[in-house]
Amino acid sequence: MCGRTSCHLPREALTRACAYRDRQGRRQVPEWREPDKYQPSYNKSPQSSSPVLLSRLHFDKNADSSERIIAPMRWGLVPSWFKESDPSKLQFNTTNCRSDTMLEKQSFKSDSIGALDSPEEWEKVWDNWRLLTMAGIFDCWAPPEGGDTLYSYTIITVDSCKGLNDIHHRMPALLDGDEAVSKWLDFGEVSTQEALKLIHPTENITFHPVSSLVNNSRNNTSQCLAPVDILVKKESKASGSSQKMLQWLATKSPKKENYKTVQKEESDVPQWSSQFLQRSPLPTKRGSAALLERWLKREKEDEPLTKRPHCQ
Repeated sequence: MCGRTSCHLPREALTRACAYRDRQGRRQVPEWREPDKYQPSYNKSPQSSSPVLLSRLHFDKNADSSERIIAPMRWGLVPSWFKESDPSKLQFNTTNCRSDTMLEKQSFKSDSIGALDSPEEWEKVWDNWRLLTMAGIFDCWAPPEGGDTLYSYTIITVDSCKGLNDIHHRMPALLDGDEAVSKWLDFGEVSTQEALKLIHPTENITFHPVSSLVNNSRNNTSQCLAPVDILVKKESKASGSSQKMLQWLATKSPKKENYKTVQKEESDVPQWSSQFLQRSPLPTKRGSAALLERWLKREKEDEPLTKRPHCQ
């Protein structure tokens, strides 16, 4: 799966979009943990911070596991057992994790479950659209020499659905609807094995091609998300050197005429001479002029003795 995502909503709008119903059926909005760390962006790359929706029980042992909070986390999981003092020294990529191996690999064991940017109905506000909800796991890493703890996450991937298979063979594990989100987050009531049943490809997704602007994470404008027509080829402008070359080709310079002459001479060489030169023990030289020189030399050697100039 690719290494780009987007979450450009203002914090207040994102909070409303993540509204949910608690265990008593009351509509709630999640609280933020360290809200100042959230920075909206049209073009988020690995190691940047993104909002993660998770159960409050992860931070408050007395909380109901159905209650939710939003916590900005680093994209690219740093396991709690990592012993280096610098997270960038992690030797493997943890931006994504495969659903079929995440319980086997050491880097993803004993991690907690979370969901990214969870939606709720809000039909009037969102015009029948919901936020993209991707299943993930997170962990908390403490620097060995002390310092602030780091919360980080990775996105779970599955085999692509039929609609996306021509683009990439993997896709994010999407939690389709608030019931799926609730089961994924509520680890106090839902077992891990039951939650894993929610991880599968889904066709309930729309997509469109975007500009190559997203390739550079410093580009952070709405153009990163704007649809583009991949069938329309943009006419490229010739560079300065290309324009000079085109101008040279359009003129009849002596150098170009000489080149044509050499080409003509090469084409006039008999076919057998070319075959002969291929069998020659002499080292091969590149270029038509070298071939012609060697052919003439051989012709001279084959002349009758009476025609050769005397040395004495």
